[in-house]
Amino acid sequence: MKFVMVPGGWQGGWVFDSVAAELHRDGHRVEAVTLSGLELDGPADWDRPPNLDTHIDQVAEIIDRSDDTPLALCGHSYGGMVIAGVADRLGDRLDQLVFIDAYVPDDGDSCWSLTSDSFRELFIAGARADGRWVAVPDGLDPRARPHPMASFVQSIRLGGNPGRALGRTFISGGAWAGSPFVTLTERLRSDSGWRVHEIPVGHNIARRDPHSLAAVLGALPPDSS
Repeated sequence: MKFVMVPGGWQGGWVFDSVAAELHRDGHRVEAVTLSGLELDGPADWDRPPNLDTHIDQVAEIIDRSDDTPLALCGHSYGGMVIAGVADRLGDRLDQLVFIDAYVPDDGDSCWSLTSDSFRELFIAGARADGRWVAVPDGLDPRARPHPMASFVQSIRLGGNPGRALGRTFISGGAWAGSPFVTLTERLRSDSGWRVHEIPVGHNIARRDPHSLAAVLGALPPDSS
């Protein structure tokens, strides 16, 4: 299986390095994306931060040019917003959609509307310098970069295109302090259209338990059946 992996806020494709290494050893292919504006050498244009549409377009282009099958699109945290938009547009190209302790939006939702008060406060405080970029929170990897505020606050536009049935998986990091995903996890557990797994190590599953994450991903069925 080919995995396209989209990181959460402030992080780049490097966050999946250990997960990708395990998946590669098991014969899978992995493309870990660094979203526009989060490059290690800084954004191409500091004065024009990318928004959610920019990130959806970026990942949609990767899917559109891929000839790999079966194909799983995975997103962590904010990355859930991105993969939802891509799946709405190109769901017929995908076999599996995997939300890794991530936002699962409906039409009109945003990361801002779906997150917790503590994260909204973090976004506002982090963007105080210029209103455009949210500073890296304490404790993240030194490779983390300021995240474009526009992508956190822009509402997603979903057309509800049914396409073919996708396998949908939610991987919970557990009930960590301040998690915006606890109620979502319980709702999806009772939804027959979803598989739900729990790796109770906190939000940054790829960093804290890459082995378990790779095991769940590697065990996904090769198609949506």
